[in-house]
Amino acid sequence: MKLFGWTSGREESRPVLSRGVATYGVGAALREGFGPPSYDAQVREGYARNPVVQRAVRLVMEALGSAPLVASHAELIALATGRSGGQVLIEAAAAHLLLHGNAYIQVLRDTGGNVAELYALRPERVSVELDAGGWPAAYRYKVGERTTRLTGDAVRPEVVHLRFFNPIDDHYGLGCLGAAAGAVAIHNAAGEWNKALLDNAARPSGALVYDPGDGSTLAPDQFQRLRAEMDASFSGGANAGRPMLLEGGLKWQALGLSPADMDFAGTRAAAAREIALAFGVPPMLLGQPGDATYANYKEANRALWRQAILPLAGTILTGLAQGLNGWFEGATLAVDLNAVPALAEDRATLWRSVTAADFLTAQEKRQMVGLEAGEGA
Repeated sequence: MKLFGWTSGREESRPVLSRGVATYGVGAALREGFGPPSYDAQVREGYARNPVVQRAVRLVMEALGSAPLVASHAELIALATGRSGGQVLIEAAAAHLLLHGNAYIQVLRDTGGNVAELYALRPERVSVELDAGGWPAAYRYKVGERTTRLTGDAVRPEVVHLRFFNPIDDHYGLGCLGAAAGAVAIHNAAGEWNKALLDNAARPSGALVYDPGDGSTLAPDQFQRLRAEMDASFSGGANAGRPMLLEGGLKWQALGLSPADMDFAGTRAAAAREIALAFGVPPMLLGQPGDATYANYKEANRALWRQAILPLAGTILTGLAQGLNGWFEGATLAVDLNAVPALAEDRATLWRSVTAADFLTAQEKRQMVGLEAGEGA
């Protein structure tokens, strides 16, 4: 996580950062042959067209968007859960981080300079403007030919930049969609192949044998013409299983390796599990049974909260609180763990352990379960 501006230490004590324009999120993680290079194209292929990716992202973002919050200032909860332009802020920020690796929260102010709204900018439209030392000086938000420059302030920034860790970039985070790009491509391709087979009566591949009965062979020009016709009409996934009309001693011989033998269903299931791994979602919650790591649905749901939702909530909510600290001194914002149904069993176990600890004072027990000290404690 990175916030706009530098808030500690002397100006000359800052380390020099890279001034190179590094690729953001998805594009940096792609391998040749595994999907389109641009973020827009990746979202269309990986999110809009792939049900596993879409369900994984929505599971996390919607659960986080509906999570109960606690804050040091009531206004913080209203800002974090409010809608701006129809957008649900926390859900949008969570989706941007998961897919792109970056979330840019614009702080919209009223005439008095106070925070009026928070809005998550589309991350692929934002670029970082660097100073001589490689540190952010401003953010540029570009839509078409129009560019808006959002200046920074160490105390009251116009933009709060949240990002996932990226080991090879000083300014842009690394999203999950790039890591899942190979599995997404396999999952989509397997689906397209199966559809092509169904469209062509599900006929398997085979070999075209020339056997006129007199021992003769095809002339070179005949062979080249037949090969060109085969490549044009019967090669590729779109032509899978397409029937052909044979003449002149040609006959079709099915090969032993059919799509059933290649187990496309198993390939898609393995790709789906890899996608789930990239986004931190238990495969069971995505309709992928057979994962022995989670004994049942309740355990998988609890793992989703512990391993995916709460770490992402910490990145977003802590970053927002720090970015808004100039308006709300001592700002804190977090998920109310006591009010999350999926974590009720964990909290009950903690309460039993703390209650049984006779060597702790009442105040220490309240602090351990996340409660303020009571009167007379």
